[in-house]
Amino acid sequence: MSENTHDKLPIRMLHDRVLVRSDSPEGERKSGGGILIPATAAVGRRLAWAEVVAVGQNVRTVEAGDRVLYDPEDRAEVEVRGMTYVLMRERDLHAVAADRFEGSEDSTGLYL
Repeated sequence: MSENTHDKLPIRMLHDRVLVRSDSPEGERKSGGGILIPATAAVGRRLAWAEVVAVGQNVRTVEAGDRVLYDPEDRAEVEVRGMTYVLMRERDLHAVAADRFEGSEDSTGLYL
């Protein structure tokens, strides 16, 4: 499947809904130092990054292509054309990282 398959999804988002594609699959992950952390490791509540694929007409702060931070515990998954996406409301997003914010007056940088 091509990398840009999500560009032409047969779906239109309504109201304040946002459709995102998770950056990393659930399961094992690597630390910044390259240490493999198994999926069964107990960790605190961990937020996840995702790419915005589609937005509803009432969404004001994000656009398709932005990267957003969300809580994976509060998600509803949907499968479209064999790809799994996460559906959520705009208010459930915690942060937005986008090139268009770089150098703007209200940009404070992204510090986590």
